[in-house]
Amino acid sequence: MNPVHPCWAPIGMRRLKAGVAGLKGISNLTTITAIAAILAAAALVTGCANPGTLPPALPALTASAAGLDAGMSTSFPSETWWQELGDPKLNALIDQALAGQPSLAVAQARLARADAGLAALKAGQGPQAGLGLDASRQRYSEHGLIPPPLAGGVYNSANLQANASVELDFFGRHQPALQAALSQQQAASADRQAARVLLVAQVAQAYVGLARLAAMRELTQQTLTQRQSVLALTRQRESAGLDTRLELRLAEGALPDARAQIEAWSGQMVLARHQLATLSGQAPDALSDLSPNLSPLRSSVPPAHLGADLLGRRADVVAARWRVEAAGQDIELARAQFYPDINLVGFVGLNAIGLDRLLQLGSRNLGVGPALRLPLFDGGRLRANLQGRAADADAAVAAYNGAVLAAAREVADASATLQSVARQQADQALALAATEDAFELARQRYGAGLSTQLAVLAAETGVLAQRQQAAELVSRRLVAQVALMQALGGGWTGADGPPPALRVTTAPRNPNPALP
Repeated sequence: MNPVHPCWAPIGMRRLKAGVAGLKGISNLTTITAIAAILAAAALVTGCANPGTLPPALPALTASAAGLDAGMSTSFPSETWWQELGDPKLNALIDQALAGQPSLAVAQARLARADAGLAALKAGQGPQAGLGLDASRQRYSEHGLIPPPLAGGVYNSANLQANASVELDFFGRHQPALQAALSQQQAASADRQAARVLLVAQVAQAYVGLARLAAMRELTQQTLTQRQSVLALTRQRESAGLDTRLELRLAEGALPDARAQIEAWSGQMVLARHQLATLSGQAPDALSDLSPNLSPLRSSVPPAHLGADLLGRRADVVAARWRVEAAGQDIELARAQFYPDINLVGFVGLNAIGLDRLLQLGSRNLGVGPALRLPLFDGGRLRANLQGRAADADAAVAAYNGAVLAAAREVADASATLQSVARQQADQALALAATEDAFELARQRYGAGLSTQLAVLAAETGVLAQRQQAAELVSRRLVAQVALMQALGGGWTGADGPPPALRVTTAPRNPNPALP
């Protein structure tokens, strides 16, 4: 026998006893009718919808394993965290992207949809009222329910009626539904913020990439100029018999290689401009003249210790936490479906046959009373719905745990990359200083007649190579810095206020499967 629903078992037992008493004391009931009454009463006892058996508990949030408290609330990052890079052109591009990028419009539309759903739910839980007017011309059957003199005649009829109803939420359906919708709305808001952070990071990294390409092309252009000087000097030396044809051909072959590199950098810059224009919501050729520099961009040094609590500012983590809360409320709503639905309805209006009598006092029609709906036999539909909501909650918790772990990995990766690049920059700065000193010494020796111009040009080659390496490391550091800012939800400094407080449900489920 299935567990008896706690709300309806007493009622069922009373009806069963009444059925037995009626079978013994009322002689005019047939045996079949009495048996049917007993079976119907017994069905109320054994057939009430019940929740069934649930798994013992929701999986616990593993945010604490990453050092993040599931119930905490921290400050959101600054809304203008990208301005720490210090480039006005980049700031203008990001403002353009935030204003015109279609992906943000999609996120905004989803938030508006969530807002509308929440408003509709609030409206549906309040008192409802309506007004209806019906009019018809009808022939009444001579052999129907309508007696003479109306029977067989054709008459006009009208009905003017106002209706009102209110649901009496004795069993707590409204609050879980409202909280679930509110949590989904907050999750949509966090998703919009996550889309903003992602877009800003993409624009900033693409801008740094374009500045790197421009720096590389400029340095390659300087290399081409230097190689042209080497070629001119080699030709002079070959004419004077100081160099052979071999040295001349080597110097000539270096020029096409440099020109090819310049063209490669230029082609990549075109693609980077197209990417930036698309990210900022513009036509692909809108930024055809943009050629940023690395020098205005500032590198910031993150704190020596980045606390795991900073992950709580990430919009995707916040959204996942809100979805856990919504899933928990959906479980409570599914449990409430096992209880009756009680409405109080009323109507008042006018009803008459003959339009000339519709507004007469005798045509008034009114009534009021409760409406009760309760689940009896549903084929397991309510239990299946509750099990499905529980599975959704399991998935929401797992998604939250995954979001936290992924966020921790992204922060660790970006931080490690930033530290590695900083160490490389320190070593490379020493190498660049050494090559620049060598170049200066070569120039001094050439000026004093102790060295040839070829030695000066050879030393300059080393300087140009080191400057290219320096530009590469600068761009890599800036990209890693933006990646770390994105991984932390928008930088590691600045706060515009606390996010909404969250209550993540991790309590065990009801151990008694007979109770919802």
